[in-house]
Amino acid sequence: MNTDPRPLYARAAEQIAALIRTVRPEQLAGPTPCGEFDVRTLLSHMTGGTRRIAVVGAGGDGLAVRPFVDGVPDDGWAAAYDEVRAEVERSWADDARLDALVHVPWGEAPGRIALSGYVMEAVTHTWDLSEALGRPLGLDPELAEFALAIAHRVLPDEQRGDDVPFDSAAPAPEGADAYERLAAWLGRRSLSRA
Repeated sequence: MNTDPRPLYARAAEQIAALIRTVRPEQLAGPTPCGEFDVRTLLSHMTGGTRRIAVVGAGGDGLAVRPFVDGVPDDGWAAAYDEVRAEVERSWADDARLDALVHVPWGEAPGRIALSGYVMEAVTHTWDLSEALGRPLGLDPELAEFALAIAHRVLPDEQRGDDVPFDSAAPAPEGADAYERLAAWLGRRSLSRA
């Protein structure tokens, strides 16, 4: 794979930022398709995971970064996320980072492969948050198609086990868009279809 995933990651991060700006305080305790996360915990994970991506891009040990953040006030999620996504942009700016080997939770990989995996994670959590919020914004279908292609490549259904943070693939609903197909491949269920 020789794709430069940085433009796709930037689009995914902008989409996340726009979605986070729609979150109302009364929604923070609401459920998400990630059964163990409410909206607040999902925002904490999205922000902390993004900080991890920044550290990986800067050549640091992303595994040493907790993929959650604490202490963000209810009205501070948009600012917290904007801060870490700016860190990602800076840390991945050098083209050499795309070919450098980096350590990520799933092993060692060239930067472009690792960042592609993080595009998949970001797009997946975007769907999670969108579902939890009642789909307040239209989502970019090209990002979902890219994330789905990555998911098919790196997460074959038969290789999932206890150490993989995704359930077995489920059938996508009839007429499913790319986000719903991605969610189904990763074992997620829509809150509205549950």
